[in-house]
Amino acid sequence: MKDFRLYAITGEQFHPGKPMLEVMEQAILGGTDIIQLRDKSGDIAEIRKKAAALRRLTAQYGVTFIVNDYIDIALEVDADGVHLGQGDVPLAEARRRMGDKIIGISTHAINEAIQAERDGADYIGVGPIFPTKTKLDVVAPVTVSYVQEVARMINIPFVAIGGIKLHNVDEVIKAGATRICAVSEIVGSDDIQGTCREFLSKLEKAEESQ
Repeated sequence: MKDFRLYAITGEQFHPGKPMLEVMEQAILGGTDIIQLRDKSGDIAEIRKKAAALRRLTAQYGVTFIVNDYIDIALEVDADGVHLGQGDVPLAEARRRMGDKIIGISTHAINEAIQAERDGADYIGVGPIFPTKTKLDVVAPVTVSYVQEVARMINIPFVAIGGIKLHNVDEVIKAGATRICAVSEIVGSDDIQGTCREFLSKLEKAEESQ
């Protein structure tokens, strides 16, 4: 997979009145490398529609497009990959169905990260770092100590996620994260492009100072 620094996930509850496509296009224009469709509504017809529209948008800009949970929909719209949680389809089964497309796995502890790497995940999500209201089924925060563990022990790309804001991202970067995912801080922003650029600027500064 292409390397990345900023990963944005859809969160329509954070931008009432603003169309999802418009919001995600602003994130792309701000420098986001990966867009993920995460829709827990269970309305498959609606998710299919959103996935097809986001696939067209991301293809237009050459940005990686990931579908959360729904392997069938990811394949149907020719998404670049799928992101799965710990309780979803086993990675081996997902790999059989997805072929060489990207598979990301959410992890909340170092044993899960090690297992995901061993099983052939292309990248892992590391979090939630801080408390977050983005998901209803969220686990307890893993804190930046988990970022430090993963940075030391895992070789595949990892993205820090969960409650990450402009005011606390420096702490996450200092712990060893070089890739950041944000939901509400990006899509709920009054200046989406500016917020994305600020995240990227903080990542770049950290990289330059190493």
